[in-house]
Amino acid sequence: MADMEDTHFETGDSGASATFPMQCSALRKNGFVMLKARPCKIVEMSTSKTGKHGHAKVHLVGIDIFSGKKYEDICPSTHNMDVPHVKREDYQLTDISDDGYLGLMADNGDLREDLKIPDGDVGAQLRTDYNAGKDILCTVLKSCGEEVVIAVKTNTALDK
Repeated sequence: MADMEDTHFETGDSGASATFPMQCSALRKNGFVMLKARPCKIVEMSTSKTGKHGHAKVHLVGIDIFSGKKYEDICPSTHNMDVPHVKREDYQLTDISDDGYLGLMADNGDLREDLKIPDGDVGAQLRTDYNAGKDILCTVLKSCGEEVVIAVKTNTALDK
């Protein structure tokens, strides 16, 4: 038992998967699916009829929820496809640092400063609203170990 003291255990994550399987025919438009190992939102979906000896095929078109790139895939309807666990959270914007990181506060009061200002229209609107002194809510999408601000809106709850 004395040699037990110098044993060191590394901490690890829970081992929970970032995705879960779902039959291709059960997927729906506006749902999420992994296409080319990227989490995508399904924007178009069509099913072809079975051939003489084949399976019905499902043609999926999805847009990457982080980069906005379009991905396509064709899969037999009876096969399973990976569906990402997508979590959506609203944070209140408290600060924008000089190096472009957002200071965000969750509903329970936890602060985080590890997300950058997104590129494109969302980032531009976020900067202009912040500089105008508005109280802003940022919607953060989290999936497969990635997080990004996908929408901003003015917080109207404080006016009431």
